[in-house]
Amino acid sequence: MRKHSAKTQDEAAIDMTPMLDIVFIMLIFFIVTASFLKEAGIEVNRPEGNSGRAQEKANIMIAITADDEVWMEKRRVDVRAVRANVERLKAENPEGTIVVQADQDSSTGIVADIMDSLNQAGFTDHVLATDVN
Repeated sequence: MRKHSAKTQDEAAIDMTPMLDIVFIMLIFFIVTASFLKEAGIEVNRPEGNSGRAQEKANIMIAITADDEVWMEKRRVDVRAVRANVERLKAENPEGTIVVQADQDSSTGIVADIMDSLNQAGFTDHVLATDVN
């Protein structure tokens, strides 16, 4: 009689480690290279405009509500503190554009004050946001 030894069969297994490494590296790559949008923290009803165009690097958002409250980075700020906050944010992201989102019912004086303080600080890359018809 022949002696039958137990055959050991190697089961085919897929090693998932290299694939998981690649997925994690891609995740880190997309997180690092993503352009994060700094939101003002409040939604406003922007006036309509026909000549508007989309901003690609709109990273600094300033929102003005109908009650003339100024919001930056999801918190309410004083009009006199807008310049200091924008200087800090521009230091973090020098290529970002400043977008002023004024509610259509906000007073023109506060919008003019903010735009004037941005001009006096030397920031010429700011725009006023509108809704396109």
